[in-house]
Amino acid sequence: MANYVFKLPDIGEGIAEAELVQWYVKPGDAVAEDQPLADVMTDKATVELTSPVSGTVVAIHGEVGQLRQIGSALVEFALEGEAPAEPVEETAPAPAPAETSPPAPAPAASRPKASPLVRRLAKQAGVALEDVKGSGPYGRIRRPDFEAHVAALRQPQAATVATDEFTEVKLVGLRRKIAEKMELSARRIPHFAYVEEVDLTALEAARAELNARYGNARPKLTLLPFFIQALVRVLPEFPQINATYDDEAGIVRRYAPVHAGIATQTDNGLIVPVVRNAESLGLWDLAAEIARLAAAARDGTARREELSGSTITITSLGTLGGIATTPVINHPEVAIIGPNRLVERPVVRGGAIEIRKMMNVSSSFDHRVVDGYDAARFIGEVKALLEAPTLLLAR
Repeated sequence: MANYVFKLPDIGEGIAEAELVQWYVKPGDAVAEDQPLADVMTDKATVELTSPVSGTVVAIHGEVGQLRQIGSALVEFALEGEAPAEPVEETAPAPAPAETSPPAPAPAASRPKASPLVRRLAKQAGVALEDVKGSGPYGRIRRPDFEAHVAALRQPQAATVATDEFTEVKLVGLRRKIAEKMELSARRIPHFAYVEEVDLTALEAARAELNARYGNARPKLTLLPFFIQALVRVLPEFPQINATYDDEAGIVRRYAPVHAGIATQTDNGLIVPVVRNAESLGLWDLAAEIARLAAAARDGTARREELSGSTITITSLGTLGGIATTPVINHPEVAIIGPNRLVERPVVRGGAIEIRKMMNVSSSFDHRVVDGYDAARFIGEVKALLEAPTLLLAR
């Protein structure tokens, strides 16, 4: 009997491998065409793989957390109309699934979105699907969502291995990607850290006035759009900073457009959506785009192209920010800027003590590409614009 083997497809952008994040099927399951089979994660995004055929699962290949090569076998089917072979055991039993992206909100509807299989299981278990939180597109309830809900009703199971003295948590999915990225950057990039004090009293007054004047008619202005405007004004003078470095080829790629990465904290970890061609956007356009990308990153709807291709990154802890940080460069970029918390401090001006709104701006540079002198000059130029909002806003 000839079976059909579904192989890991080419996901694009030169991706050679992907991590198995979650299985939705097991040997013996009857699967319909377009039914979800598994979630895989690349450096760019999490992708749901669906079945190209209808049939019965004979075998699955790979376990959660394992890296699989493009073109390698994932699922073996006995096609509909043929007697399925005896189910083959998986390489390893898949552990309880963990969500890899925040659930997307479900649109208003008379009944929850779910496959016929999930509806049948819910009916058999006496579970109301209205009480189940779906993690699929538009809140669609997947089988793992239902099984996790039922398990929680019976007895919540810990997702970690616990002993009397410690708890083991395996890094998988996005958390593992973040770990690998941070390790790569720290290991291969000699960081030069620089911190500058910036007086934002005038800028804060201008920001408050603009927000009060336009109210809800325009996007609310945070400090971030002003920082990006300052960067795009200064970067043409420092082309070696708006760049990436291929250290294996020994090539620095300098970019004319500024694609600003915005480090965004989500429920699943740190994601860096990208404001493309930031130099072409006005202040309110920047504010709107930053808000849109941050929301997409947090609810898991950001597209693959919105999560790659940055040329310089801004990272900020907002009101949580401390006095100073030493941000880790987003490899293969060569610079990262980290605004810290805005505080009121006594400052000596003209021989008198005044209370001013001050911020320490942290930054890190790849010392192989950017000299300390140029880094200090660059941050000095950014500071000058931030401290003179009339010059910053004059375009």
